[in-house]
Amino acid sequence: MAFWRRKTHIEKERHVKANARDYNENFSYADNHIKTSKYNVLTFLPINLFEQFQRVANAYFLLLLILQLIPGISSLSWFTTIVPLVLVLVITAVKDATDDFFRYKSDQQVNNRQSQVLISGSLQNEKWMKIRVGDIIKLENNQFVAADILLLSSSEPYGLCYIETAELDGETNLKVRQALTITSDFGDISKLMDFDGEVICEPPNNKLDKFTGTLHLRDSKHPLDNENLLLRGCVLRNTEWCFGMVIFAGLQTKLMQNCGRTTFKRTSIDKLMNTLVLWIFAFLICMGVVLAIGNTLWETWTGRNFQVFLPWDDFQSSAVFSGFLTFWSYIIILNTVMPISLYVSVEVLRLGHSYFINWDQRMYHSQTNTAAEARTTTLNEELGQVEYVFSDKTGTLTQNIMVFKKCSINGQTYGDVYDEFKQKGEITEKTDCVDFSFNPLYDRGFKFYDGRLVEAIKLEDPVEQDFFRLLALCHTVMPEEKSEGHLVYQAQSPDEGALVTAARNFGFVFRTRTPETITLCELGRAVTYQLLAILDFNNVRKRMSVIVRNPQGQITLYSKGADTIIFDLLDPSNEDLMYTTSEHLNGFAGEGLRTLALAYKDLDEDYFEIWMKKLISASTVIENREDQLAVLYEEIEQGLKLLGATAIEDKLQDGVPETIASLVLADIKIWVLTGDKLETAMNIGYSCHMLRDDMNEVFVISGHTLLEVQQQLRSAKEQILGLSRVSSAGDVEKAEMFADGSVYEETIIAEYALVINGHSLAHAMEPQLEHVLLDLACLCKTVICCRVTPMQKAQVVELVKRHKRAVTLAIGDGANDVSMIKTAHIGVGISGQEGMQAVLASDYSFAQFRYLRRLLLVHGRWSYFRMCNFLWYFFYKNFAFTLVHFWYGFFCGFSAQTVYDQWFITLFNIVYTSLPVLAMGLFDQDVSDQNSLHYPSLYKPGQQNLFFNKRQFFLCTLQGIGLDTHYWTVVNHFFVWGSLIVYFSILFAMQSDGMFGIFTSSFPFVGTARNCLSEKSVWLVILLTSVVCVVPGMAVSFLRVELFPTLTDKVRHVQQFRKRQGPQEQSLRRVRRTSSHRSAYAFSHQQGYGELITSGKNMKMSTPSSTGSPGRTPQSSTWIENMLKRKNTVSCVSDESTGAPAKTD
Repeated sequence: MAFWRRKTHIEKERHVKANARDYNENFSYADNHIKTSKYNVLTFLPINLFEQFQRVANAYFLLLLILQLIPGISSLSWFTTIVPLVLVLVITAVKDATDDFFRYKSDQQVNNRQSQVLISGSLQNEKWMKIRVGDIIKLENNQFVAADILLLSSSEPYGLCYIETAELDGETNLKVRQALTITSDFGDISKLMDFDGEVICEPPNNKLDKFTGTLHLRDSKHPLDNENLLLRGCVLRNTEWCFGMVIFAGLQTKLMQNCGRTTFKRTSIDKLMNTLVLWIFAFLICMGVVLAIGNTLWETWTGRNFQVFLPWDDFQSSAVFSGFLTFWSYIIILNTVMPISLYVSVEVLRLGHSYFINWDQRMYHSQTNTAAEARTTTLNEELGQVEYVFSDKTGTLTQNIMVFKKCSINGQTYGDVYDEFKQKGEITEKTDCVDFSFNPLYDRGFKFYDGRLVEAIKLEDPVEQDFFRLLALCHTVMPEEKSEGHLVYQAQSPDEGALVTAARNFGFVFRTRTPETITLCELGRAVTYQLLAILDFNNVRKRMSVIVRNPQGQITLYSKGADTIIFDLLDPSNEDLMYTTSEHLNGFAGEGLRTLALAYKDLDEDYFEIWMKKLISASTVIENREDQLAVLYEEIEQGLKLLGATAIEDKLQDGVPETIASLVLADIKIWVLTGDKLETAMNIGYSCHMLRDDMNEVFVISGHTLLEVQQQLRSAKEQILGLSRVSSAGDVEKAEMFADGSVYEETIIAEYALVINGHSLAHAMEPQLEHVLLDLACLCKTVICCRVTPMQKAQVVELVKRHKRAVTLAIGDGANDVSMIKTAHIGVGISGQEGMQAVLASDYSFAQFRYLRRLLLVHGRWSYFRMCNFLWYFFYKNFAFTLVHFWYGFFCGFSAQTVYDQWFITLFNIVYTSLPVLAMGLFDQDVSDQNSLHYPSLYKPGQQNLFFNKRQFFLCTLQGIGLDTHYWTVVNHFFVWGSLIVYFSILFAMQSDGMFGIFTSSFPFVGTARNCLSEKSVWLVILLTSVVCVVPGMAVSFLRVELFPTLTDKVRHVQQFRKRQGPQEQSLRRVRRTSSHRSAYAFSHQQGYGELITSGKNMKMSTPSSTGSPGRTPQSSTWIENMLKRKNTVSCVSDESTGAPAKTD
């Protein structure tokens, strides 16, 4: 950070000329150097001190230090304040510097990566930070893209390249980018050196899915869009090399534009303590005023009688001035009511709580060797007060892995397993898989458990064969055969890859394709089909079709799509089969599977030729081309014959439904913010049990204008408020019905859900509608925002922060989540194979979404509970310690004399009383971690801020709780009894003859302790005082627990009872949930990809590429729900599971 800022030029459009650094430097574009650290050597001290003195307490202690330097008013030495103040500042500064140093090292590691840059006619290795806008750079396979570059050429035909965008959006499936035709042959250095094109484009922005620009080359203009751009953070895959021209560099790249600013986050307890410091300071002023007035009155009425042997100082002229000086003296003496050691202790506690998170083996993911990490130490207690969780979908809730699970063919379902009694069995890791060894080209990572389907294929049943033939023909997948039989499918969407892989294993292997043909290996026989047309997918059609001619000359249309669409296109003779298949689809959807209907139609040659002429004519028109094509597509797709349906599992991460259910019981609202399509987002909502069929209504807001969105929002809100009044009695009965149920049974009580897409959200976020949106969202149990941009994610979080004043947590795994992670009070990054951008911007990170449950319900709750108990005890002991001086003032003529010697005052908080309360703040726990998870409702007091607030502060100053420790450890015992031993050891040492002989002026109270403690009356007073102080509080606590027990008290009682009983075997029961929700299959590949295939532009050369992406371990998953049959007790057991790949080999 600089102390001055250059006047920034607002960039309206960008002009970039290739191979012209001098020209481009005129515009002062950012270089490729990035900086996420906050400080440097020169700015660290002033900026860090400025941040630290934003704490009111630090400013307060600085003021006290200044007062103590004035000899006339201070009866305490200045070192009693400066030493702890400097200690606090240094400890905090070291912690901040360490955190920032790690960010600096990460920046340096990225900045020093090597890339090949075209300089002076040759390719030279340059560090990333030295790359400039307009440079031509070369990327090789599996390399990260150094900046946002315009793709010029590649090793693939027609300038195509494949990229993985996991760092940006968490998706591991490959995406295709294509160079302009005019530059696609720029493969040698000479042509690239002569390239002098100029790009005029949009200024830097954070829109990952949009780019507009124009390339000016040789007196011609060529439009540019996002398909021509490779963004920083992407990885080049399955492409030997490519060349590109840098458009945006460094902090102006779309990746860095999405990172947002690093903000200084504070917890609600921090803010409360700032307020309490002001109140305590006001209370201190009041005490000083009372004692100063007392001094003035005493000097006026009584003090004059003592001036003979206690004369006033020369500068004292009156009793009023004496009172004025006494006021400042008491301000210094009574400053221990807010000791600076409090802040040292708080930092130590937070550091300890952070290490507990880092050391938690139950949050360690062995498959990726990733442990949970607290990347900040300042927000731990805030984890116990979260009310809203904002989650990404892809890579956070899901693994972005699709698995072919079940299917329905000609009215018969396949995919389940049955025992000898024809009863449906459970598929586990021990269940035997189908043997596909009869097929030499099968994918060894594919698992299917129903052998009946393989037997039907072997018997050459024509319907089963047509079913898998359709899956092998109707798609946009690109095959790559690196060696004989070693197939790799490059699917633009993982669901297409799963379907083609299923066909491959059942004997219909997709081998190769050209723009005009598709070659399959059907049960060992090579069959080549002529590809006549691809009827492409779009969001309106929700289906895609292909028209092919087989070797016998028969023309057939194969179609797959959403069942609601396909069923409308069926021939009436298929009605019975349609109803049977519809029942199967309901069952599939009830299990959270994504469904897809398949149909076909044989075409007459003459009819097809006529239709094809119409298609060619419609393809050449300028106006309404899309509408005319859609009409022709629908015309030929009428009268289809139903083959069946597929069911694909969009694999959730392990434990996601259980985690969400537990968080809902903890009264945490979960909002899903995703860039996926509406259908995809809703399917995941049903899979996660966030959406359920027994909800009263799922409102879908999809208006295109401000007025439409306003009407939909208000209509939904009115419907909720109206129905709630009518059905309140029914809700009570429903709640009673499920009172003794499990996590899932309790979440059934959810009534409403809101689903809103990105363009509607843009209108809903307008100032006149944002309150309506927020009110409606808060009335709903589930909120899903789909097709949202990274900036919209941050805006939604900010909306809740601004108006609800609730603690928010955002969790994601990609660069598109960074904005909301930084905007939320707490940011959590999912680390693993999907990239590290979110982790680098987060406050906490771990490998799986399921660990969020333990982070909040265990570590968060414990941290909040411990911090509140610590503050309660700390304020109590310091008020008790400090107010002695106040009452003593009435007995010493308000002369600002201290009861204790300076050593006792200095050591009271640092030595005598620090360790016991630290041990309690580090290790205390009201209930165990298992019970914290089994009873999510224990989390609610933190959300309501019940353990420590302004009311609790007043109670603790008046009464105090003593050292009320619920969980004693060896450390607690050592610190408590050790502190007592240390106190008496120091006391006897300081008042010994030896110390008096050496330091006579510093230790004048020789023999005091020895003489006092030899008197029985002293011990009697100590005993009576302790009893009188402690017994009332103990009595109140006992009666409160017996007469008005909280849930925590009840759980603690059950915990103690079970501990006395010993371990018992838990009886588990399974609860199987079904849902009748029809899951509309959502294609995730892009519209227009079929045209790319038929043009031949994405076809590989006949020679296999020498490079390729590394294979991924094929895996499968299942999760098991185990319910503990006890009231309010839940035990969730998840199998360890892993995921299957989007691309298979």
